[in-house]
Amino acid sequence: MSGHNKWSKIKHKKAAGDAAKSKVFGKYARLITVEAKKVGGNLESPRLKAVIEKAKKDNMPNDNIERAVKKATEAGGGSMEEVIYEAYGPGGVAIVISGLTDNRNKAAAEIKHILSKNDCELAAPGSALWAFSKNENDWTPNTTIPINDTDGDKLQKIIEELEDNDEVQEVFTNAE
Repeated sequence: MSGHNKWSKIKHKKAAGDAAKSKVFGKYARLITVEAKKVGGNLESPRLKAVIEKAKKDNMPNDNIERAVKKATEAGGGSMEEVIYEAYGPGGVAIVISGLTDNRNKAAAEIKHILSKNDCELAAPGSALWAFSKNENDWTPNTTIPINDTDGDKLQKIIEELEDNDEVQEVFTNAE
């Protein structure tokens, strides 16, 4: 009965938990890097402070936070940029995908692949954003669209796949 001991079970649970934490910490590191680059590494900036507090709330280690800020302030640091993609999902729901990437082409290809796998396509810039208004860091829908349960399940699957992507920070929809 190889592999059926207590340590084996603990090891697999820990690996799954660590993978989930790593994904969340990676997204925060990208966000901190972009904000730190905008403000020149000034830790007293309200936006950078808010992002760091959000990361700390999710138990991101201080070493990781400091490394992300240092990466942004160094001369050879990566040039992360914010990207916004628009799409229409099941039931005509508008989808706004907000992300951070250092390679626009790679990010666009990955998002196109996820959408096409789920019978959706990227929309032209501005074709879905009209249904949203921009608040500080979020997009809120101006109008909402009612969808049935099957479309809701499809939309939920698309959102989960998009959020699993490292480049994607947040996904907004106007579904009820």
